[in-house]
Amino acid sequence: MTRFTSIALLKNREFAALAGTAFARSQAYSTILIALALYADLFGTTGFVEGLFGTAFAVVQLLIVLPLGRKVDTGNAKRYLLVGFLINIAVFVGFMLVNNAAHVVLIRMLQGLGASVLWITGATIIGEISPDDQQGRWLGSYNQFASISSLAGDLVGGYLLYAYGFSTTYVVLSMVTLGTFVLVFAFLRDNPGGRKDPDEAGGVETFRSLLGLPMLRALVGFRFMFSFGKMAVIIFLPIYARTTFGISAFAIGWIMAGGKLTKALTQGLVGNLTDSYGREHYFVAGGAILYGIGTAAIPLAAYAEGRIDPIEVSFLGDTQVLGGAFFALFAAYSLLGIADSIRLPASMSLFVDEGERYDSVASAMSLRSLSWKFGQVAGPVLIGTTMDFVTTEAGFFLAAGFIVVATFGFVVTAKRAHTTRTVVEEPAPGD
Repeated sequence: MTRFTSIALLKNREFAALAGTAFARSQAYSTILIALALYADLFGTTGFVEGLFGTAFAVVQLLIVLPLGRKVDTGNAKRYLLVGFLINIAVFVGFMLVNNAAHVVLIRMLQGLGASVLWITGATIIGEISPDDQQGRWLGSYNQFASISSLAGDLVGGYLLYAYGFSTTYVVLSMVTLGTFVLVFAFLRDNPGGRKDPDEAGGVETFRSLLGLPMLRALVGFRFMFSFGKMAVIIFLPIYARTTFGISAFAIGWIMAGGKLTKALTQGLVGNLTDSYGREHYFVAGGAILYGIGTAAIPLAAYAEGRIDPIEVSFLGDTQVLGGAFFALFAAYSLLGIADSIRLPASMSLFVDEGERYDSVASAMSLRSLSWKFGQVAGPVLIGTTMDFVTTEAGFFLAAGFIVVATFGFVVTAKRAHTTRTVVEEPAPGD
């Protein structure tokens, strides 16, 4: 039913244009993750440099996420969205011209800027223009289109890189982005936001008040540590598949799509369980520890390679030889998708609940984003350096260690926070 509801919203020209925004942004992000593995193989990069591929993208986002959010809240959001498309097209042109790893790092910084503009502005506009009684439907459908396009980036983007190389792939991404630019320019109303008073947009006192809530502090601390491990997986799993086992870009796309498919298929079910059962912090912890197990399972690819007979798969007139490493990585990433489906709905629900206590849900979600950025910046370089000086497999074990420590800390702090909140909210006898 949700699927058809989302499609029905495409009859609204403004929603259709914004859905195109989500599609262009997510497809480009997923495709370029696979391209990074090819660049690592092509330029013979070290783990430290490969870590910079992730850090360069994230450090720009860390610096601009709050000031950009304020600008979008108080200015003409449509103009920012159109500028974001142009930045992304510049990114694709830049990637066509790279001839060393340093160029990749620089273009990744520009990509981080463009991705932030499209993500923050698109989500803000959807929230602003959606009817008051259909905001959840609009936001949910918008995110669905982003998920579909991310999957398309894995499958279609991986195939384009494998069959046609970098230039053709970036031309296709540029055409998709340019087409979405035209849709937004033609169909989206002018100034679809900017309703907030500048003095009230993201005040420091609001953030201080929110951080005074024990559960929100527990969540922020958890995401800070968890992000070190997860971002290393996102960056290094495709690189590991390519540089260690020679897996093709097309097959790497299948590995990544497997995790997103399990996440898509199970997230709704787990979300319903979370609503029914409550105690969301248990779901966050359970999903996190499962993610740690999946991360620790990634190095099993080295054991599986050569021990599982390879099979040949013919698709689109081409034959792919899939060995033990492919199946091990596919299984590990699929497990990570299930882990995310357990963790994410509960985590977002807790942030919303805590934000509602001060009528500051947007500020709570900004803290959620910021708490992730520090690990997104430092994690890839730290794990990549470990891979240089120890082994690649040791880097993944270190990433799993960060996740386990984050989970243990969250279990302790969230349990205390939940107990404290229960005691405070429980009515006194006779009330």
